[in-house]
Amino acid sequence: MLDRIKFRLGILFPIAASAVCCVAIFLLSRLALIGWQWGRFAEFGDMGSTLLGGLRIDLATVSYLLILPSFLACFFLSENKLGRGFKTLFRVWITAGIWLLIYLEVATFPFIQEYDLRPNRLFIEYLVYPKEVSSMLWNGYKLELFVGLVVSAIALIFGWKASKYMVSNLRYPKWYWRPVIALLVLAVGVMGARSTLGHRPLNPAMVAYSTDPLVNDLTLNSVYSVLFAAKQMASENDAFDYYPKLTADEIVKRVQASIEAEKSAKFDSTLPTYAYHESSFKQQPKNIVILLLESHGARYVSELGGKNLSPTLDKLYKEGWGFTNLYATGTRSVRGIEAVTTGFVPTPSRSTVKLAKSQQNFFTIADLLQSRGYITQFVYGGESHFDNMKSFFLGNGFNDIQDLPTFDQPKFIGSWGASDQDLYDHAHKGFTEMNKQGKPFFSLVFSSSNHTPFEYPDNVIEQYNEPKQTVENAVKYADFALGEFIEKAKKSDYWDNTVFVAIADHDARVYGTQAVPVENFHIPAVIFGGGVEQKQDERLVSQLDIPPTLLSLAGISAEHPMVGFDLTKEVPVNKQRALMQRGKTFAWMDANREVIVFEPQDEPKSYQYEKATQELTPIKVNSDKLSTANAYALWGSFAYKNGLYAQKDQY
Repeated sequence: MLDRIKFRLGILFPIAASAVCCVAIFLLSRLALIGWQWGRFAEFGDMGSTLLGGLRIDLATVSYLLILPSFLACFFLSENKLGRGFKTLFRVWITAGIWLLIYLEVATFPFIQEYDLRPNRLFIEYLVYPKEVSSMLWNGYKLELFVGLVVSAIALIFGWKASKYMVSNLRYPKWYWRPVIALLVLAVGVMGARSTLGHRPLNPAMVAYSTDPLVNDLTLNSVYSVLFAAKQMASENDAFDYYPKLTADEIVKRVQASIEAEKSAKFDSTLPTYAYHESSFKQQPKNIVILLLESHGARYVSELGGKNLSPTLDKLYKEGWGFTNLYATGTRSVRGIEAVTTGFVPTPSRSTVKLAKSQQNFFTIADLLQSRGYITQFVYGGESHFDNMKSFFLGNGFNDIQDLPTFDQPKFIGSWGASDQDLYDHAHKGFTEMNKQGKPFFSLVFSSSNHTPFEYPDNVIEQYNEPKQTVENAVKYADFALGEFIEKAKKSDYWDNTVFVAIADHDARVYGTQAVPVENFHIPAVIFGGGVEQKQDERLVSQLDIPPTLLSLAGISAEHPMVGFDLTKEVPVNKQRALMQRGKTFAWMDANREVIVFEPQDEPKSYQYEKATQELTPIKVNSDKLSTANAYALWGSFAYKNGLYAQKDQY
């Protein structure tokens, strides 16, 4: 039967057989993923839509994979010397392609388990850091690595043997038919790759149908998901390509109207959000320390209704200024760094920490404080080049980078660097030395122990569960290390003259059936230190509000472009808001828990968020609120493209 088909198709057989093989692999993987996630799929998915949309994606993927070798095969497949050489190249191409798609489909299972989506932009970004990632994989994913190695070997053997059969004993057409067949193959390949006669070629939005992002991702295959992410990364994502457009004047007017600047202050005409902000405290400038806690969501803090894993933070909530209703701007560490050091609103693009135009002359509080005579410092237990942090910091006001190579004999080193205990010991020594110099200092201290594969020293904490390397145990260790540091700091000479904030960069995981699972953006934050009074603050707060507040507490009055609020002052309820970005989806939530969601090439949707049930119920909101949310969804990209967040003294 197969030989008869082979005879009839002739030189088209290797093309058709390769395509069928790839589509079959994609289909089997998709069915396995659906079975694995059946609980969610049964509630939010539709088998027909997933399989038909998936077939469309698979055919497009296969078309991209085969279009070049198929076109060349129409001319060169033969039994002469040139033809035999091309057969070898064709077999290598097909074998590599089969290996790639099988490997990525196998990698999809642990990736979904960690990130609740198929391999995407994050998968590519991690490949830039082979040292850290290989260490993480070796220490935390040995079984997955072994399975990947075995599957890779099987895929290569299968691909090589299958491709040999595909190109053997073929029937070849007359020479004058070859160009005709080649043009036919090219036309089918282009149509298959575009998968539409419309203006825009196929993209994930065309096959998305579910309110659950993971269900929509199951419709894709992982080769397509990764390649689409790579294509998107080739050019910076612009909110104007995804969300409803407003005029520049309307964006600026609405953003300016939401800012709580001094009544006498006038906005700069060239830098629209620059305005003068008066500090609430008249004093000698205080030190500022931001303790940025890796993946430490509210779910791990009992004071915020989570698990009892963070006794240090619970204690801080009883001693300092604790925020019970604070939300992260994103789902990655660089997004949290962006929020607490620059006050820049999130966008569908990468964090400004990684964008080309923000590597210099981009506003950070470090640059502002450096201009006021502060020592400005970044302390990290790993390699500071990770996620482009070092380049961004050095280009924007940080003058002292303290990372793993600067640590003196750390007691424990894991995949991501020195342990949190080593991190805080190093920071404490540095603070002590800087304090002796008599100059104020600003330090961003970024923890890493609470990150897969959750490595931390033995015999330090009483484990919450088994095995040792779980997120719960890592959270408990990270909180313990923070507690040790705070006890040392309280006894130090710098305590009384320092404003600290302990704040998470983002939650451990952001997942669920909603485009923006609001509860997964809820994070802890406590301001403490000498002179900070105890209180529980129930206002709706964003990470963006933290840097202006720290400046005010430290006695720094200044012009700056940050749109966040100084929380030492009253913030009108109608202006309180949280901004959340998940991939290319932007959400705006107000104090009434009305949530407006902007998704790519779609109409805005509005919901009422019920915190107790974590549900989003569709509602209608007034057009004024919708337009303000829309302005903020666009402001970040608008400001970035037009250089409106530059350091003013260098503009």
